[in-house]
Order: sequence, then structure tokens, then C-alpha cells
Amino acid sequence: MAAPMRLAAVARQFECLVRNQQVRPLQRCLQQNVVRNFSNGKTFFKASVHRKKILVAGSLAVVGVTLATVVNQRWLPYWLTVQALSSTRPEIEASRKIRIETDNSGLKLTLFQFQTCPFCCKVRAMLDYYGFSYDLVEVNSVTKKQIKWSDYRKVPILAVEGMGDGGFLQLNDSSVIISILESWRQDPQQSLEKLKECYVCIESEERGKKIYDFPNKYFIMFMDKSNLPTTPEQRQEERKWRKWADDHLVHMLSPNVYRTPSEAVDAFKYFSEVGEWEKNFSTPERVMVIYVGAMAMYLLGKMLRKKYHLNEDVRISLYDACKDWTKAVGKKRSFMGGNQPNLADLSVYGVLNSIEGCQAFQDARENSHIGGWYDTMQKVVKSHDGALPVSAAHTLTKN
Repeated sequence: MAAPMRLAAVARQFECLVRNQQVRPLQRCLQQNVVRNFSNGKTFFKASVHRKKILVAGSLAVVGVTLATVVNQRWLPYWLTVQALSSTRPEIEASRKIRIETDNSGLKLTLFQFQTCPFCCKVRAMLDYYGFSYDLVEVNSVTKKQIKWSDYRKVPILAVEGMGDGGFLQLNDSSVIISILESWRQDPQQSLEKLKECYVCIESEERGKKIYDFPNKYFIMFMDKSNLPTTPEQRQEERKWRKWADDHLVHMLSPNVYRTPSEAVDAFKYFSEVGEWEKNFSTPERVMVIYVGAMAMYLLGKMLRKKYHLNEDVRISLYDACKDWTKAVGKKRSFMGGNQPNLADLSVYGVLNSIEGCQAFQDARENSHIGGWYDTMQKVVKSHDGALPVSAAHTLTKN
């Protein structure tokens, strides 16, 4: 879920409050109301709309100040704006190295990620299922120092070593990464550089931050269309549900994971464990991020529920999404891809995998039929069932 990153990013939208010296009255309001009402969500949400907005803004502003102090860094004018800080990538030690014995792709991959980010989980699911070896670099979700070399400041970022002008080819956006790798996997004679050129990025700016859009990111580039492995209908279905995972399912997560104060704290503890925050934060810093962050994300989750028009009981929206997916897969096939997962299966699995250790996911298992499909997916992903045998040697071509 990359909660600290999202938390810090949202908090910085209230920088104007700090610079205009409006934090003190908000802090007083926070001290008098938020801390007391945090233990009782019902009491808080009986407040007037105006009062709730002030409390949410105040809490996020205070959290932003706290996090900025914790990491001892200066607040940036536009936290979410991409900035070109370096034209070359420094040597960065991998957090983990994933090695698959049957991998003969010839690709040397490095994934820059947040462990519990649903979009990063999608890419890992694809890499693991198809048996790619890769290095993992865990990005500090507050400072992002591991990707300061990049103009593109979001994760995941996949670096393909040994090609490109700077000695590596940088691939951005989880769905683009998956589509490029799948296009190459279908025909390894294709150049990854040329494949990247097929996915044009359109940049725009909205409220001071850059927006990146790849209009054809769900399409696979088949150079030889004479012997395609799927029908047009199957490819259309796959694209539809990949997009659904990004545009709908992912929005079920935060309101459900941070549904109550206790769930928010438990979620942050889970993220701390699987994300190995003890390596990135001191104990006081980690405790501060967990508890202050949980409070802010609890409040933010309420705002996101309204933004994405979820049911007042957000669990119902999550259950409905899971039911929509299992209904689409149907009873006559194990996966949407048939006997084997396709990219839609891997995308939905990746999104849900990001909250596997949270109460929301356990509730979804008990109140829908998602568990059977998910467990089967987890088995084939972890066992690299999509990996090609060693005899199927691939030849990597470069420009």
C-alpha cells in the first residue's frame, strides 16, 4: 500500500497552511478533538462537514510536519512534481536478489518498489509467475532517495541492465512494464528498446503535479500476427479486466484497510513487517510513522470512500468487487486465461496480494468466493508455473 509515501504526499498539499501560519489553530483543534475522537470513529463523523474538513486538514498537516522532521528533510514546493535530479543512476545495493534456475531470458532486471504497493505487487506477480530473475531495491517511501536519479518519481520502476544510452533501459508504470515484458516474452527477437517506443507517454499537469498517461498500456505488441496464442475476444477481455484492476479494484483498498482506527494501526504494523521498515527507520521513527500515519490514513480513507462512491459500509464494495471478478472468471475455467493465468489474473492477484495480511482481505475471503481462485493463483505464482523450460533458449537482441 505504500502508506507512508501516500501519507507524506497528501500532507504536503497542506504546505500552504504551514507557510501562512495557520497550523497553530489547526493543531489546537486537533489536540482538542481528533485525538479524543480517534478512538471513536462514530463520534468524529457526527461533526459538521466544515469541522471535519478542518480536522482532516489539520491532522494531515501535522503529520506532514512530523514526517518532514523525522527524515530531516526540507519540504518541497511540489511534492508530487517530477524533478530531474540526475542524468545518471548511482550504484544502489539490492535489498534482495530473486534467482530462478530456469530463467534463460538473458535479461538483468532491477525492480525499484514499495513492498506493499499494489502496482508493485502486480509487477512482482508477473515476474515470479513467468520465472524472471531480478533484483529488488526497496525504496524509502518518505525520502525516495533510491530513485532520486530518475525524472519519473513513482514506483514501480524496472531497469533493464546492459542497454539504453545510460547503460540501462528504464521502464515506468506497472501496466506498461507488464505489457512490454509480455510482448517480448511472446517474441524474444523483438528489441525491448523498440517495444518501449510503442508505448507513448502523454504528460499533462493538474493542480501542480504531472500526470502520466499511456493510452495503449494494456495492449500487447504482436509483430507476427499469423499465429497468435489468443483470440481477439480473449485479448479484449484481458485488457478490460486489467484496466478494471487499476481503475476500480485498487480503489477498494485504502477505505477498507483503514476502515477503523484499530484496523489502520494493524495495517501499518503489517506493512512495517513485510516492508522491513526497521531497515529504513529508527525505532522512534517507525513507531511515529505507524501510529501517526494510521490516524491520518484512517481519516483519508473516509475521504476516499466518498471520492470513489463506495458503499457506506466499505466492506460491501470490496465484497462486490471480488464477486464481480469471480463471476467474470466463471465456474468452467480455473483462471480468466483458461487453464493458465493471463495478465488480468496476475494483475488482480497482485492488487489483492498487497493486502493479504490485513483484516479486510480475510473478511473478503469469508464473504466471497475469492479465496479459492486466490490460493490457486498464489500457488502457481510462487512455483513459477509460467516459466519456460531451460531448453527453450531465448536470444536477446539489442539495437
